[in-house]
Amino acid sequence: MNTGNIKKKIAVIGAGFSGLSAAAYAAKSGNEVHVFEMHDQPGGRARQFSTDEGYVFDMGPSWYWMPDIIERFFNDFDYKVSDFFTLVSLDPQFEMVFAKEKVSVPEKNDAIRDLFESIEPGAGNKYDQFMESARFKYEVGMKDFVTKPCYTWLEFASLKIAGSAVKLNLLSDFRKYVSGYFSDSKLRSLMEFPVIFLGASPQNIPALYSLMNYGGYVLGTKYPMGGFHQLVLAMKKVAEQQGVAFHFNHEVQQLNTENGRLISITVEGKDYEFDAVIASSDYHHTETLLPESLRNYNEEYWKTRTFAPSCLIYYLGIKGKISHLKHHTLFFENELDDHIDSIYNDKKWPDKPLFYSCCPSKTDPDVAPEDCENLFLLLPLATGIEDDESVREKYLVEMLGRIEKHTGEKHLISRIEYKKSYCVSDFISDYNAYQGNAYGLSNTLSQTAVLKPKIRNKKIRNLFYTGQLTVPGPGVPPSVISGKIVAAEVSKLKMK
Repeated sequence: MNTGNIKKKIAVIGAGFSGLSAAAYAAKSGNEVHVFEMHDQPGGRARQFSTDEGYVFDMGPSWYWMPDIIERFFNDFDYKVSDFFTLVSLDPQFEMVFAKEKVSVPEKNDAIRDLFESIEPGAGNKYDQFMESARFKYEVGMKDFVTKPCYTWLEFASLKIAGSAVKLNLLSDFRKYVSGYFSDSKLRSLMEFPVIFLGASPQNIPALYSLMNYGGYVLGTKYPMGGFHQLVLAMKKVAEQQGVAFHFNHEVQQLNTENGRLISITVEGKDYEFDAVIASSDYHHTETLLPESLRNYNEEYWKTRTFAPSCLIYYLGIKGKISHLKHHTLFFENELDDHIDSIYNDKKWPDKPLFYSCCPSKTDPDVAPEDCENLFLLLPLATGIEDDESVREKYLVEMLGRIEKHTGEKHLISRIEYKKSYCVSDFISDYNAYQGNAYGLSNTLSQTAVLKPKIRNKKIRNLFYTGQLTVPGPGVPPSVISGKIVAAEVSKLKMK
């Protein structure tokens, strides 16, 4: 019998971050790798587009956090991030707007500590203690905990992880954890906001994820000049250096099996044979390409999962500069819990929404024409809701009104020279995203590690899954890690 290290012909479905990562690592192990991507460019949710007016928009991710995780990917192939693009540190990292005041989070950690102390006496020392604990979680969590394939809990039985179990705060909820350190509501919001990326209310997220505060605040918020898509292009280049072949505008329509093995994929009506397949596409959608009897999970399973939100996005080209607006701004004038209820409980458009704005032209002159602004607005939403254009426009008017109030600007709507909206139905049509989710599966305790959808098909031994709906979870760095995990598992696959 042949061993697992014999060269295999591997298909990767999707060129998002997990697919690019999986392809690069699988090819580095000596395999022949082909990536099939339904769009005309790599990146998935992190695609980029340009307009005739001269704007360059990143379509998805805009927070460059956990830079060491991304750097590690390039180091694995004897590269550095700086070989591909220039990374700059943002100062302030972001601004948070409350009902009666605003707080800017500075670049340097010592300055953040001083900020906390100025808002609440004694909070400076509490901040140090919080971040020291978060640093421990980050080092154990991002280097040991999230790198497991998560077939069984026995993978976490190492002395290091077992001995760290209490300090990892796996069974504590994030909200109570934060309130144990800080009393001021603004400071609590500052500490709770990062876990919104994990797709659940802070009281439903394990306190383990304070590691995100460390990966963001302490390691700093970065920006790749040219836009977040520069990371996509760099990863594609690394994959190509390993010999990966990319096939764009090629949508996989069917997975063909025989005697418990996947033998070929159907692309644009033609069958291609492979030894193994790694699906970076939406997990639920991938399974619909199989007969029901060969799927890991039925429809009832997916209906009972807690999904991270969808969102309303606007890509706007604005004539003239917008004064007093930072690169990243969080508009938190309303209650976080009310907005969260509209996402997870009421499943409706929020009455008093929170939202986020990204204005990369504050940092990067190449993403907008001279004396203009590139403005990206994002409002988290429940999955599966109706999102017709009139509803979208109503929220655009509200978001721009709040930006005007914050900045003192006037008539932003009349200054729009480019506008494109993106919402639930677009996530479905462009990415086959289950119910239009934008961020994958929530990282709740009941959906963590071994309790996530498995990275390997239980009935088809050579079909694997990667990305934000499986381990380790949503976000760019976890997706990069996910691809590495799966590539390692495929390399162990024995050929008959």
